[in-house]
Amino acid sequence: MRGRLSAAASEAGPHTYLLGLGSNRRHHRHGPPRAVLAAALARLAAEGLAVKARSAVVASLPLGPSARLYANAAALIETALAPPALLALLKRIERGFGRRPGGRRWGARVLDLDIVLWSGGRWATPGLTIPHPAFRERGFVIGPAAAIAPHWRDPVTGRTLRQLSARLTRRNRLPR
Repeated sequence: MRGRLSAAASEAGPHTYLLGLGSNRRHHRHGPPRAVLAAALARLAAEGLAVKARSAVVASLPLGPSARLYANAAALIETALAPPALLALLKRIERGFGRRPGGRRWGARVLDLDIVLWSGGRWATPGLTIPHPAFRERGFVIGPAAAIAPHWRDPVTGRTLRQLSARLTRRNRLPR
């Protein structure tokens, strides 16, 4: 079934986006965080977004005050939606899963959906910056993303996701 696409869709044709997904709270209907991410991917498809690839789910330590482990994944989607329209849809999906705006920064959450990269390169407006400003330092984003789109280049650094992942995971050499 084809889902709803906003009238704010871009006329330039389909765009590819790399999304980051995260959860560290159980959902009353979908279950534990891993199942929340699977349900979120199904919801993206039901809304008319073509899910082209999805990573494995990885566990990660939380940032900030939350004490619960996160389940994280990445997905490549294709849609005609421009970045602001896609962001509005992602926020609506988060609310549908019980997320409320104005929560504690880095607190526990049922669902977090972030636009990490898009095929159009850079985007900067109040409330939305692409590439995601902190994705290069976050292994829980880079690892899953590099698994499904290793050759996608960061438009800011020019490095591929594989290269960014290697920079985060390599061991530092000892000084001579």
